[in-house]
Amino acid sequence: MANEGEKVQHFCSREGCENQSKLQCPTCLKQGIEGSYFCSQDCFKNVWNDHKKKHKKSGNKSSSGRYDPWPGYRFSGQLRPARQSSQREVPAHIEYPDYAETGSPISELELRGNTMIKILNDEEIKGMSLACKLGREVLDEAAKVVKVGVTTDEIDRVVHEACLKRDCYPSPLNYHGFPKSCCTSVNEVICHGIPDKRALENGDILNIDVTVYHNGFHGDLNETFLVGDVDEESKKLVKITHECLDEAIKIVKPGIRYREVGNVIQKHANNNGLSVVRTYCGHGIHRLFHTAPNVPHYSKNKAVGVMKKGHVFTIEPMINMGTWRDEVWPDNWTAVTQDGKRSAQFEQTLLVTDTGCDILTRRLDADGAPYFETQSSNIT
Repeated sequence: MANEGEKVQHFCSREGCENQSKLQCPTCLKQGIEGSYFCSQDCFKNVWNDHKKKHKKSGNKSSSGRYDPWPGYRFSGQLRPARQSSQREVPAHIEYPDYAETGSPISELELRGNTMIKILNDEEIKGMSLACKLGREVLDEAAKVVKVGVTTDEIDRVVHEACLKRDCYPSPLNYHGFPKSCCTSVNEVICHGIPDKRALENGDILNIDVTVYHNGFHGDLNETFLVGDVDEESKKLVKITHECLDEAIKIVKPGIRYREVGNVIQKHANNNGLSVVRTYCGHGIHRLFHTAPNVPHYSKNKAVGVMKKGHVFTIEPMINMGTWRDEVWPDNWTAVTQDGKRSAQFEQTLLVTDTGCDILTRRLDADGAPYFETQSSNIT
């Protein structure tokens, strides 16, 4: 054991490599496996097939044999985490964002605190439009497999493979260390749910959040789905959440202050007995996954900026049955309602035009209707 204050040196775990190392396997870090240092991404990739055998297959179990990664943690609701599969790989021929290997979005961090909103030129708009179209196609593929008994890990596999088929990198993968290719948020999960081996149950609601990175641009969207026979209160939550997004989109045009978006959303949610999450907001998006402007969904916010032609950003209200307050599971990602009641979300990426906006991630069939209105035959 090193003395207090002494700098500990680590060396590469690859046999025959004696270089000093600072990088650690993210799966080992998450599972609490000591060691596993590597001097470079190449060394890590060279030993991956053997190294991944070290990862715990069963995870932690309670005395009853049930998977229990955080003994003693008090959950706010009924949902529990399940085992996760290994992180999926992306072929080298697909263009990676700057955080793909290190987990650190350097280009975003350099602009932290900068409130200047980028106006996209015609070429950049073409790039964004294509990325958003491909993102929509990927979500459409995920929608086809939503049904009782399917695991969220299987949905993640479908999303991952749909991205690769379209020469896209799944933007969430290793973004600040996120371990999967999409977010799957079930019932009381507000956002950032990690896909795992839990099978969807009759009566669940499920949000699938997809972002793809293609030719230097990110396209971001999500929808909430009904799984099997869902109770009327949950159906109302999903319907009103989608209406909140629709009402907000209606006001988007040059000259509107970004803070007005939250006023519209909270009014509609509160009028229907629902609350609006305040911790997470919409955001600017283009070559950066998250950037200015911030777009809060609650009223009387202090968002900076006025909409101008060429701005691209998301609106993605998270609406709760009970309190608007949230807490985060010990995985440092999964945000849940503080009272364990259900939450729903919808998201679109928007381009401000001369007179309004274009919904770059709009659904291209069913007249753009959300899946909860049109795919009941696929989700029973």
